[in-house]
Order: sequence, then C-alpha cells, then structure tokens
Amino acid sequence: MGSRFRIQERKGAWAAILLSSLMAACGAPPTGDTSAQSASQGEVFRWTLITTWPKNLPGLGMAPERLADDVRAMSGGRLDIKVYGAGELVPAFEVFDAVSQGTAEMGHGAAYYWRGKLPVAAMFSTVPFGMTAQEMNGWLHHGGGLALWQELYEPFDLIPMAAGNSGVQMAGWFNKEINSLADLEGLKMRIPGLGGEVLQRAGGVAVSMPGAEMYTSLQTGVIDATEWVSPFNDLALGLQSIAEFYYYPGWHEPGTTLELLVNRSAWESLPPDLQAILKTAARAGNADLLDELTAQNAAALNALVSEHGVKLRKLPDDVVARLREISADVVAEAGVDSELAQRIHASYTRFLQDMQAYHAISEQAYAHARDGQPGAQSVAGAGLNEAER
Repeated sequence: MGSRFRIQERKGAWAAILLSSLMAACGAPPTGDTSAQSASQGEVFRWTLITTWPKNLPGLGMAPERLADDVRAMSGGRLDIKVYGAGELVPAFEVFDAVSQGTAEMGHGAAYYWRGKLPVAAMFSTVPFGMTAQEMNGWLHHGGGLALWQELYEPFDLIPMAAGNSGVQMAGWFNKEINSLADLEGLKMRIPGLGGEVLQRAGGVAVSMPGAEMYTSLQTGVIDATEWVSPFNDLALGLQSIAEFYYYPGWHEPGTTLELLVNRSAWESLPPDLQAILKTAARAGNADLLDELTAQNAAALNALVSEHGVKLRKLPDDVVARLREISADVVAEAGVDSELAQRIHASYTRFLQDMQAYHAISEQAYAHARDGQPGAQSVAGAGLNEAER
C-alpha cells in the first residue's frame, strides 16, 4: 500500500515538473478574461479522443492513452479524456472529418491519411527520402512548420499538434523477394501517403487501408505486401506469421510525425491553463513515442529474425535509386496546387537542405566515425559555402 502511494506521489511530482518546465516553451495562449478563467477553474471537461490505430496497440495505439493519462494527472482531473480506437466510434479514416465537425473533441492519427482532401498535408507527416524525426521536430517547432500546418487546417476548424514520431521505418513485409524493379510491377502493397504515389509510378499498386485490416488482407492475398511501422509495432501485430520477407530501409517514411487534432470550438472552450497542459502533454508525447520505439526496436527485430525465422533483406541499390528519382517528382508536385502549398513545400525544402548540409558534418559524420567507416563527409562536400567553412 505504501509503495503504491509513493508511485502515485512520484507521478504527481513528475506531472508538476513536466508542466512547469514545458509551458513556457509550448507558448500558452493569452490569458483573456481572468474572471471567466477563475469561474472555469473547478469545471470538469470530459472529452472524446478518436484514433486511427487499433485500440491499445503497443506503441502507436498506446501513445494517445498515455497522453490522456498525462493530461488527467496534470489537470487534476479537470480535463478527462476517453480514448477510442479505430472503428469504435468512427472508422479510422474518418477521424479528420469527425473532429472537424465536432463529433469528437480530439483525434490522433497521421496527416498523410488526409492526402485525398489536402495533398500537401502529407508533408506534415513524412516525405519519401525526406526529413528524419529529429529534423521534422526541428522544422515544426523551431523552423516555421507548425505555423504553416495550423494555417492549412484552419479552414477545417482544426488545431494540429505533433504528438508522436516513429523514426525511420522499415520498407515493409513482402511475400516474395524484391531483386529488381521488375518485381515491383503489379505488386499490390498497403502503403499510404506520398510513398504510395511513388510506388504507383514505379509500377506497383498502392492500396490504402487502416492498420486493423492489414493482417487479413495480406493473409488472404488481397495485397502482396504491406508496410506498417518498425519491428516493435510489427511484431505486436503478428505480421511475421503471414509474410516471409522483411525489407529495409524505410525510404518512404524516414521520420513519420503523428498528429493530435483538436476541434477549434472545443479548444476555445478550455481555460488557458488547460490549453497549456494539453499542448505540453502533446509535446511530451511526441518525444515519448520516439523514445519508446528507439528502445524497443532492436530487441523486437532480433526476436523476429532469431525466434520467428523472418528473412531480413535490404532493398537493391538500383530499386532505391529509382524510387528516389520518382520521389523527387512526386514531392515537387505536392507543393503546387495552391499558394499555401507552395509556401509549405518551399519551407520544408529549405529546412531539409540546411539539415543535409549540417548533418553531413555532424550526425552522419559521427556515425561513420563511430562505426569505423571510411568516407565521412568533408565540410566542402556538405554543401556549406565558403564563408561558412
């Protein structure tokens, strides 16, 4: 009993520390009418959060559950969020519309699922051969990306926040080996976002479906291949029991941001302290999911290979090279359908170029040095101009 009390006490202390340390960085909105704020201090807000993920799925499915728990703890129960998995209240791909219309106050998913409605939205999730998790976080929170994301969703009465990142994903599960570009011809693969368009142009057939439908579809031959996330989440779904080959690298999703959607009217109904708590919890959850997957993926991959006999394969270099070529065209086209899309594409591209130049002499160069590999990037090769050398 005493131990349980101490655990709860530590949770409360952690929540207080987290709130106080991050509120300033997250930027709480203006306080407004203090009398209205005081009147709402004792009010309990009971919200619904709908997700695109299977209920309680390790990793992605548990991220919104932890977010709800953090908000409840930091608010002293004044903001009480109940989480529903895909299909419990609305189908996975209807989360955007349901939150926009106020059917639910919040949603958790990924922006590339709304590509049919907003083609450029995929850039706020992931871009083939684009930014990693670390780079995406930099662009969104300190490079102007979040403001553009908010502008894009404003007509839908939605406020987006980054609320998770998968890091570099795997290329996916296949029922046959991929030895050449010819093996992609006619390949039916579950793959969303801009990566799906790239596969289409490479000769494959991109299929859009929620995660809960992948297992049966691959098992019954509706699709020939599927991508999901990375070893930890893939093992949890049991994909190793229905596909023989597991490919890398995850060219299509190098750092996938998950999003928290908040209905604008619901947001504006909250007093400023609860708004700050929600923003803080999303920011913490954004880092937490990446931390969890980073910690779990290595052991999960080892289990897939050594215990389940999965055949780990690297995509052939010529296949990756062709996918990279096609990706350049697809990404360029995503930023042309409106003036805002052009600004989003320009901002993303500039930040990516800066990161490529800097990371060539930091992250990439260090990785080469740590692993004892020749060919670490020189300053001249990093793309820095003469004045910056």
